[in-house]
Amino acid sequence: MNYLKYLVEEIHTTVVATVDDTGLPVTAAINMMDWDEGGLYFLTAKGKGFYDRLKKRGTLALTGMKGTDTMHCAAISIRGKVRELGGELLPRLFEKNPYMNETYPDAASRSALTVFVIYEGSGEWFDLSKKPIERASFTFGGAEEVQEGYFVTDACIGCKLCYSKCPQKCIDISGKPVIIQQQNCLHCGNCYEICPARAIVKRG
Repeated sequence: MNYLKYLVEEIHTTVVATVDDTGLPVTAAINMMDWDEGGLYFLTAKGKGFYDRLKKRGTLALTGMKGTDTMHCAAISIRGKVRELGGELLPRLFEKNPYMNETYPDAASRSALTVFVIYEGSGEWFDLSKKPIERASFTFGGAEEVQEGYFVTDACIGCKLCYSKCPQKCIDISGKPVIIQQQNCLHCGNCYEICPARAIVKRG
């Protein structure tokens, strides 16, 4: 699945977090307007605090969700590095997002705008509408993939207590060590807490 394409075309509006000068997070609703092999593209006005935070930190995190309610919802979260591209891509973004013409109707008003790209990042797909739930990790732009979640080591004694506490029953107990099926795991930590052999480790 192309997660960047889904984020732009199916979700579009995301909540983006940046960090201010005091180290506190600040959120803003930002539309992801295009994607390609270079990353995710969005724009902002150079007079905004959001622009200043992007320039100072060069990073952001975002989440976008699509669905009718909590249990029928898919979400994509991304954290990554950004850089400013300037105004060269503005015509492309306005063509693909014509609603922007209502806010910035002419060239004079668009002079304040600049385009950013999220050129390197890691992300997660999380779908509560599937039974069991579905999750997947991904990277783009050469970002290093980091394993996150709970994993069973060779210290496993095969007691299966972890399975009894797993709300998704996503632990394969047919062998030893047992195997947590990462694509269905909630990362709740129940297995980690109950394991008498301390055979489950948390990564990420």
